[in-house]
Amino acid sequence: MEPSNILIGVVGKTNVGKSTFFTAATEAPAEIGNRPFVTIEPNVGVGYVKKRCVHVELGLDHCDAANSLCLEGWRMIPVKMMDVAGLVPGAHQGRGLGNRFLDNLRRADVLLLVVDASGGTSPEGVPVKPGSYDPVEEVKFIIEEIDEWMYGIISKDWKKTARTIDTSDVLDVPGALAQRLSGLSIRKSHVVKALEGTGLSSKKLSNWTPEELRLFIKAVRKASKPIVIVANKADIPIAEENIKRLKRAFPGIPVIPVSAASELLLRRLAKEGVIKYIPGDPDFEVIDASKVDSRTEKLLTLVRERVLKKYGSTGVQQAINTAVLDVLKMISVYPVDDPNKYTDKKGRILPDVLLVPKGTTARELAYKIHTDLGETFLYAINAKTKQRVGESYVLQDNDVIKIVAAKR
Repeated sequence: MEPSNILIGVVGKTNVGKSTFFTAATEAPAEIGNRPFVTIEPNVGVGYVKKRCVHVELGLDHCDAANSLCLEGWRMIPVKMMDVAGLVPGAHQGRGLGNRFLDNLRRADVLLLVVDASGGTSPEGVPVKPGSYDPVEEVKFIIEEIDEWMYGIISKDWKKTARTIDTSDVLDVPGALAQRLSGLSIRKSHVVKALEGTGLSSKKLSNWTPEELRLFIKAVRKASKPIVIVANKADIPIAEENIKRLKRAFPGIPVIPVSAASELLLRRLAKEGVIKYIPGDPDFEVIDASKVDSRTEKLLTLVRERVLKKYGSTGVQQAINTAVLDVLKMISVYPVDDPNKYTDKKGRILPDVLLVPKGTTARELAYKIHTDLGETFLYAINAKTKQRVGESYVLQDNDVIKIVAAKR
């Protein structure tokens, strides 16, 4: 069973802490015996969605997590993350090899847009005095680069695409359009949302004006590659006011205060056994004071005072959770073989957890586990209630489900 195939794209200018964020997010919180995604592409790593494990809810003393991790009752569910090289103004036109870097975003489902919330990086990515540059303008230029990149790809063959769909008497226009745009990981649901949002659903594609096409492309980008703003360097005093401004300037986009450097420090010290810390926790505990020198002690004090007490966390874990759970609206489901013992065929307790879109049905889950189970689906059993449910049963977050099919 494959772990989640969600891909999170990490984008931003150079020198805003993007690489630090990516490294912190993909620094495994524990050693993994059979690590998911063993084959990692260049500049792709594994981050984790953090959720309370269902074994805690069920009153069990442990679980046997296999395709994920379970740390003190927190299930860490792996997701792919891709770090796109730093962008500069004009990236969509190839400046700084930006178009090549942007092409890496084709398969991304959601984007984490990392900005320097302290305003300490120029448009060209040159470090400057904090407060010298407006992070609101930074977000605007990155979004514009992404929109223009997508516009360049779609508009290139638009006349031919529009004419082909309009003249072929296709009944499902959104489906046909989505098929043409599938190389950008654009699905039919994204097209439908964009068409409805722009009021273009009743107009022939070939009759769209250039302005309407641009409007549609912006809408389909928002639907297919939504954004979460990662307001990095939140520990620098001037960042606090800028974060408030970012929230006011982009009311429809989540803005997460983040200190990637703090998270990286905490994860590495936890791995070395110096502190006890689980990603996303509001605090840490020193467990080996002999390894804490004066410099490390000072850094930990700053992290606690300037970041954890102020914002409740370093924000790195919150950014991933927000992207997957809130923006993509994914829920977790635990498939089992024995609904009474919550085990698989090997007797392992709740070994696997899957992230699936909210609204997924029992039969759709069966297909995700194995095609044969989907095709020969009979019914499912809700292990929590021990009730039999049909193929149209809509899965709930943290459901534990057994699939019963004619072919095992």
